[in-house]
Amino acid sequence: MSESNKDKNINKEDNKSITSDEGDEKVELTIEEKLKKSEEKLLRSLANSENQRRRFEKEIKDAFDFGGFNFAKEMLTSLDNLQRAKKSLQNDEELKKSKEFEKFLKNIEIIEKDLISTFEKNKINKIDCLNKTFDPNFHQAMLEIEDDKVGPGTIIQEIQAGFMFGERLLRPSFVGIAKKKGEKNDKNK
Repeated sequence: MSESNKDKNINKEDNKSITSDEGDEKVELTIEEKLKKSEEKLLRSLANSENQRRRFEKEIKDAFDFGGFNFAKEMLTSLDNLQRAKKSLQNDEELKKSKEFEKFLKNIEIIEKDLISTFEKNKINKIDCLNKTFDPNFHQAMLEIEDDKVGPGTIIQEIQAGFMFGERLLRPSFVGIAKKKGEKNDKNK
């Protein structure tokens, strides 16, 4: 057989059908069809790998950015307690008579400033809410106060400060909001 005849025979054999049994049906696949199916499987596997890589990168970034979220939330309690202690000391008439009162109060203020400074360095910022419009995404209304000087829904009292951790809400601000005078009576009628 000449070489050209051999090449033709080989090419015919390469494109021959391959039969395989799948259950009771016989499926005939050419080599080209098998290659296409293999290529599709490979592309799906690559896409799945890429999606998984992206998911892992996002999880790592979130863990890095918000890993201290629970710790920050717990530390707010310490700041609240320190501020309550400071107010309590300022309102105690017996302690005000003491020689050491001013020194002690200054030390508490230094600790408070250091704690707030540490919060700010770690992207924990106080929510500025006074004289702003009430936003349920950042504020929690605790009471309504009749006031005609500002529009209804304006925050006129901050009961407890709210904080953000980066772009996430750490704790909402507990606030008092303005309402029109006589608004409750109009609703009842």
